[in-house]
Amino acid sequence: MNVARHGLGLLLLWLLTACSPPPLVQQQSYVFGTLVEVSVYGAPREQAQAAVSAVLARFDELHRMLHAWQPSELSRLNTGLAQGQRVTVTPELAAMLRDAQALSIQSGDLFNPAIGELIALWGFHADTPQARVPDAAAIARRVRAAPRMGGLQFEDNTVWSRNPAVQLDLGGYAKGRALDEAVDILKARGIHHALVNIGGNVIALGSHGDRPWRVGIQHPRKPGTLATLDLHDGEAIGTSGDYQRYFEVAGQRYSHLIDPRTGSPATGMQSVTVLVSGKHAGTRSDALSKPLFIDAATRLADHAAQLGVADYLAVDAAGRIHVSPAMKARLR
Repeated sequence: MNVARHGLGLLLLWLLTACSPPPLVQQQSYVFGTLVEVSVYGAPREQAQAAVSAVLARFDELHRMLHAWQPSELSRLNTGLAQGQRVTVTPELAAMLRDAQALSIQSGDLFNPAIGELIALWGFHADTPQARVPDAAAIARRVRAAPRMGGLQFEDNTVWSRNPAVQLDLGGYAKGRALDEAVDILKARGIHHALVNIGGNVIALGSHGDRPWRVGIQHPRKPGTLATLDLHDGEAIGTSGDYQRYFEVAGQRYSHLIDPRTGSPATGMQSVTVLVSGKHAGTRSDALSKPLFIDAATRLADHAAQLGVADYLAVDAAGRIHVSPAMKARLR
């Protein structure tokens, strides 16, 4: 009798182990100049690890393709554009440029990946930004040249511009695009629950067991989080802030987020986080946080409504917090 009970206990233990969900699988890497983390829940470890490896490999490919100041497909295109040439690119890059162009036009050109020359002038085409304010006349020349994504023209996979000042920097687009591609890769490999975080740009797939994925929104000036938020399947958050890539001169902070209208770093905000769902949520969350950051707090609500962004959390230059009613209901 005791043997039978002992055997039953072992059987129940085995059944409980077999029925318990596989552990959370997480892996980190450093891509796009920032820390990347992919978390997979509820899948067998080997399957999860293979899927995460495929995602990180794709991130490396995108990084090499879209690098603005090292040899890449994008930098080769920029050389051709500066010389007034027609350049044939891969169908993949052509599709990205068309997409970025549409987002730029939607934002009234405040999201403007065509201002690569200005970004380079301010020293942000380097792993470590320079600590030097450019000459005002040099800034003014590049603003007068009016580089815009609308200046790009396409014929199949051939790209050109009549404005040689158009120099592309997709730093405000690539992370969001990578989020969307990560979800596609994970789904194709049978992963139903995952969280992908690229330097604070985050997208959720499924859930974390019996609860949504919970993420923190970084405080732009203090250690730790400003708030936490539950992300549901298909939702993404994108944050633009002046606290990661910046330098200071004479007590003034200069970030990589350049206002195309002035040619100088925008100063009206410390950070803007938007929550987006639906098709291409990752890409849109990344791109649409930029114009809201650049346009500052005075037009925040109206501008967000024009862009179709109902959920936002912003911290202005004075440290005041601005939260949309829809986002307020979501924050913890």
